[in-house]
Amino acid sequence: MTRSETWFLVLALVVLAVIGAAAVVAADGSSSDAERTVEGWTPEVPDVHDAEEPTEPGVATVDGEEYDSVQAAVDAAEPGDTVLLEGAFEEHVTIETPGLTLVTSDEADRQALIDGGGEGTVVHVTAEDITLEDVWIRGSGYERSDEDAGVLVNGSGSTLSDLRITETTYGIWIGESEDVTVEESIIAGREDVSEATRGNGIHLDRADGAELRDNYITTTRDGIYFSWSEGVVAEGNVIWELRYGVHYMYSDDNRLENNVAFDNDVGYALMVSQGLEIVNNTAVNNDGPSGQGILVKDVDDSEISGNAVVANGNGFYVYNAHRNDVVDNLVLENEVGIQFTAGSSDERVVGNSFVANDQSAYATINDQLEWNATDGGNYWSDARAVDLDGDGTSEVRHQPAGSAERLVQEQPQAAVFAESPAFDAVRMAESSFPLIESPGIVDHRPLAEPPHDDWREYYGDHDN
Repeated sequence: MTRSETWFLVLALVVLAVIGAAAVVAADGSSSDAERTVEGWTPEVPDVHDAEEPTEPGVATVDGEEYDSVQAAVDAAEPGDTVLLEGAFEEHVTIETPGLTLVTSDEADRQALIDGGGEGTVVHVTAEDITLEDVWIRGSGYERSDEDAGVLVNGSGSTLSDLRITETTYGIWIGESEDVTVEESIIAGREDVSEATRGNGIHLDRADGAELRDNYITTTRDGIYFSWSEGVVAEGNVIWELRYGVHYMYSDDNRLENNVAFDNDVGYALMVSQGLEIVNNTAVNNDGPSGQGILVKDVDDSEISGNAVVANGNGFYVYNAHRNDVVDNLVLENEVGIQFTAGSSDERVVGNSFVANDQSAYATINDQLEWNATDGGNYWSDARAVDLDGDGTSEVRHQPAGSAERLVQEQPQAAVFAESPAFDAVRMAESSFPLIESPGIVDHRPLAEPPHDDWREYYGDHDN
């Protein structure tokens, strides 16, 4: 019997075994999904609703003059003035004078509050170079179509710092403005409305050059949403319990670094953009209906490196993406480590650690997607690495997505047999006999050891 005949016979036996056992698996429930959690990893987030509101009536002071309304003080101020706020205000504010600073007074016992009463936008910034600092903004209107927001910024060069924004539709909307900074703020939407009727935490609409740093965002639709915005740096933000943690649309040449997205449907949704730098971010337990750690859809010429993608549905989901570098990422304990589909091509996938995923990789393709014919490859915890010359790479190629993996995807009941000798035989044939070429992903130079040798320190003890 030839090698090809042997391989096809083994695959046929696997298929028959799966079909014969499907009823048993369904009956005992052993294939049911379990909640995926990460032992040893706890995100640090504030209690977004734990704040004592001021009880005294509001007083706004500018140049020694006191006003009982923020708007009156702002209208009286000159460019460059500081408006000091104390107490609680029930009003809407429009800032048209450039260079103003609005900040809670050092004399205030609690953070000053501006409450919009559930209507419209609470604070509208139309002037440039405005600083809004250490203020609680609450109670916008409910209309997404009217852009009801805690803060609406239509003035370039403004800085929003140390804000608490709650019970709003959009937290902060930045529209047609450049070089706006949002930092060290808490944004929490409404818990009592459906996700579909919520707005985004920070919404960028033609907001080039924005800087978004060290913010906490939850209970909105998307955490940070990009539309036609370039040159934006988003760094150190923590985003949870949303649809998409970060969502790019038509937004090129942006940098996303050191952010954490957890317990969302999708951690980072990269769509219809190019020139992105997605570096050193963490995506954990993003396992909603879509369930992606990092979604790469219609994205080209981008760098996705150094990220930790842990306990999601798909760690990476790559759809119609081209010429991207997916390098040096930790892909740990996801249902599927990485999935390629819809004609994605020319991706450089090198130096990643695929550890203890239910399925390392999957590709809905009819051809073979070859990785790393010359570069060092990736570490696969389910591979049989043979490093005879001690150079750190295996002399035996690895096919993490082949016939067995496709069978599991098309027949979910087969998952119970994923570690069976029959499946192992198919994998060995695909990896060891280059003449037997089945569709899927082939890593020509798999690594003998994981590049991420400290992953247990950060994500607890695991089986592999």
